[in-house]
Amino acid sequence: MTSPAPDDAQATFSGTRAIDPRYALDEAALDRWLAANIEGYAGPLTIRQFKGGQSNPTYELTTPDRVYVLRRKPPGILLASAHAVDREFRVISALHAQGYPVARPWALCADDGVIGSMFYVMDKVEGRVLWDLKLPGMGPAERRAVYDAQVEALAALHAFDPVAVGLGDHGRPGNYFERQVGRWTKQYRASEIEPIAAMDRLIEFLPASLPPEGPTRIVHGDFRLDNLILAPDAPEVRAVLDWELSTLGDPMADFSYLLIAWVIPATARNGLAGADIAALGIPSVEQMVERYAGLTGARPANLDWLFAYNLFRLAAICQGIAGRVRDGTAASAHARTLAAQVPMLAAGALAFAKKAGA
Repeated sequence: MTSPAPDDAQATFSGTRAIDPRYALDEAALDRWLAANIEGYAGPLTIRQFKGGQSNPTYELTTPDRVYVLRRKPPGILLASAHAVDREFRVISALHAQGYPVARPWALCADDGVIGSMFYVMDKVEGRVLWDLKLPGMGPAERRAVYDAQVEALAALHAFDPVAVGLGDHGRPGNYFERQVGRWTKQYRASEIEPIAAMDRLIEFLPASLPPEGPTRIVHGDFRLDNLILAPDAPEVRAVLDWELSTLGDPMADFSYLLIAWVIPATARNGLAGADIAALGIPSVEQMVERYAGLTGARPANLDWLFAYNLFRLAAICQGIAGRVRDGTAASAHARTLAAQVPMLAAGALAFAKKAGA
């Protein structure tokens, strides 16, 4: 997703701010819950809200001895399948036990009465979140190393047998793309404000042209650079964040989602199309495919269809944000900008769908 301008992205999204009054919480009640549910917790507690993210409000909890992160469902009326912080907690708990780079999870609270909605608490992982894919301020070798680390982390996730790590019921096996197209169609329709012809055409084409089914693996659902925490001074992934959309499915969905950055305009924060990636040291789509295939033995069969699907999915997500803007429950100052991108994303998706035979 795009905006703000690339030069501003790092400053705009990094760090914390005072808590948005819409997402204020009962600090005394939270302090009591933390003391009762987290081993070694001791106040006093200082709370700030992270700038980045617009789906689940996220807070920094600072104590004299430790810093935690709290992720909560936003308050208010929500789409039925959205904001699944309990699913996030479950998947990071399973992956942390396997040594995969995620924050240490501490506890889940399903009682809305504590702060107004379900939430969970995990450790804060120190490091860098890089918000601009062009990685300003780095040299070509540094950029290439970051991209290599990103692919390696995704390939490592896709190497897990879901049953073996206790996530065999984290989603339904089989028919992944069919179910996902159906899910995002329903979510788009639930948040639709005015008709968009390109979305209507995609809703017809995608379920009628599904790719061959791949193996069932854990898929992150939103695997991109700014959902990773890298070591402060090395191209090492310390933690993968934002598991709200994780499920069981086809790993090509994750990998092709990562690759759509190469077809989104370079004028966007998360776009590389039109950038001189060779000069920057950023690998091409073909090089990314070869790197992933070398690690997993798998490669995408029809990138045009996969790009159409992923841009359609992004458009549906942004339409959901538009619905929350309309309803007053959007959790980010940038939500209106994201919501306005639905027609552009739909048009891009349709262009790839036409290449794939629409």
